[in-house]
Amino acid sequence: MHHFDVETLKAGRWRNGGGATREIVSWPVGAGEFQWRASVADIDRNGPFSAFPGVDRTFALLSGDGVRLTAPGTFDRTARPEEPLAFSGDLELTAELRGGPCRALNIMARRGRRAARVDRITGPVALPDGHAAVFYVLRGHWRTGTDGRPLAAGQGVWWDEHDTTPGRAATPLSPGAVALWADIAPVA
Repeated sequence: MHHFDVETLKAGRWRNGGGATREIVSWPVGAGEFQWRASVADIDRNGPFSAFPGVDRTFALLSGDGVRLTAPGTFDRTARPEEPLAFSGDLELTAELRGGPCRALNIMARRGRRAARVDRITGPVALPDGHAAVFYVLRGHWRTGTDGRPLAAGQGVWWDEHDTTPGRAATPLSPGAVALWADIAPVA
């Protein structure tokens, strides 16, 4: 398991100046083309949303009032806090902020190679063998794995499908604990 704290991840500005991305992981690490990727984006203003052809995306708002994503004639959805929104990375989207800047978790999976499902969770979960995952704490405290290290809001862990660490699970430690769980499975 690889622990992270979003506030210690290096932020890289977008080419269009509309925000910044903090990469959690791009798998395989160091490869030219990712199979799956997890990051946190800070969106500062309305504008174009980067297209990722051949990639399926899930966008989960961590803070802010909402983001309306549109592609003329094909897509018009509003991402709301803590509700994962899945869409094709092929779309040329425009983002419209609802009430100011926001932060979102982005999970990307290369279509035909990986499939990702992102869920909002409030109780214990365990990941099947052979899957990768990203776990991100929204509220409260959680324990992951067998190391006993508690996680707080803005912290999390990730692992790849080859990780053999025992106890690949998450358990809430406080009332009202909420997290996002991205299960990333290889496609046969």
